[in-house]
Amino acid sequence: MKFGVVVFPGSNCDHDAHHAVGAVLGHQVEFIWHQSENLDGFDAVILPGGFSYGDYLRTGAIARFSPVMRSVERFAHRGGLVLGICNGFQILLEAGLLPGAMLRNRGLRFICRDVWIRVESTDTPFTLAAEPGQVLRVPIAHSDGNYTAEPETLRELERNDQIVFRYTTADGREDAAANPNGSMENIAGIVNRERNVLGMMPHPERAVETIMGSTDGLVVFRSMVQSLLRHAQATA
Repeated sequence: MKFGVVVFPGSNCDHDAHHAVGAVLGHQVEFIWHQSENLDGFDAVILPGGFSYGDYLRTGAIARFSPVMRSVERFAHRGGLVLGICNGFQILLEAGLLPGAMLRNRGLRFICRDVWIRVESTDTPFTLAAEPGQVLRVPIAHSDGNYTAEPETLRELERNDQIVFRYTTADGREDAAANPNGSMENIAGIVNRERNVLGMMPHPERAVETIMGSTDGLVVFRSMVQSLLRHAQATA
């Protein structure tokens, strides 16, 4: 299987994602330049964190028009796995591949620290290796992570089991104090209705080795690998 990590001008977590997949898990991974429109041969695509195009206009607003995003949209519509982390999540929202939008953090400050997120659904290619209700310790680093959506959109996310991660306390309780950015319903990550596109604000690629203080982020990448292997076996 082959992973691709998109590189936009201003990406700064692309090498982290590449390292997590390639050096830590030992799978094939390549960088994809933002002007490329060729995703042939890739089984999964990662939109990494950073400050694409300097976050001008809005976070992800310009990156959404990069040539590579036309290919990412086609890739997603064909069922390919797409993971958007932090700025990647913001880009997926701007591109319409996920519902909702991002606002400035409550308090209007950049936040960089570890948080705890609870796995709300294991029925996705990104969490099938997790336990229901499992609490993961992963870092965040953002100014615009305050997820918002219309009330009907939130109801649809709940009905369709599309809320994948919620901010909680270390013991898994929902608490206003555990919500670092004011995100509605403590939402930290969601999937599309087809369940092959995930956007999450926390950085799993920064929690893949003991030296980083947590290896909980491996759950996301191992789940993707397992999902791809299952698909390959089913179609062999």
